[in-house]
Amino acid sequence: AQLVESGGGLVQSGGSLRLSCTAPGFRYSGMGWSRQAPGKEREWVSCISPNHEYILYSDSVKGSATISRDNYKNMVDLQITNLLTEDTDVYLCVAGHPSCPLEAYEPKGWGQGTQVTVSS
Repeated sequence: AQLVESGGGLVQSGGSLRLSCTAPGFRYSGMGWSRQAPGKEREWVSCISPNHEYILYSDSVKGSATISRDNYKNMVDLQITNLLTEDTDVYLCVAGHPSCPLEAYEPKGWGQGTQVTVSS
């Protein structure tokens, strides 16, 4: 099964983006988003468990990001508002253990990533 992201792009500071991930075959997996800019450590941005009982956000996006999933459509979305230049990154969709946080276990799948660039 493959994870395919979409929705990245160029946005001005203060703007919003909605990232989507198509994830067939991961209905019972925890799903989330990770980002890693060159020279920086990977950041686990958000996670949602299969039945929505666990939802986590990193401190850097808490309050500005909303993760959601539609198990019938096999999709996981991440809406980020009030984007800042430091949010510029490659965002990867990740599938893993049913419980959040995803980084606690070896991931089951990774997407190729979608570039988000926030201009000042």
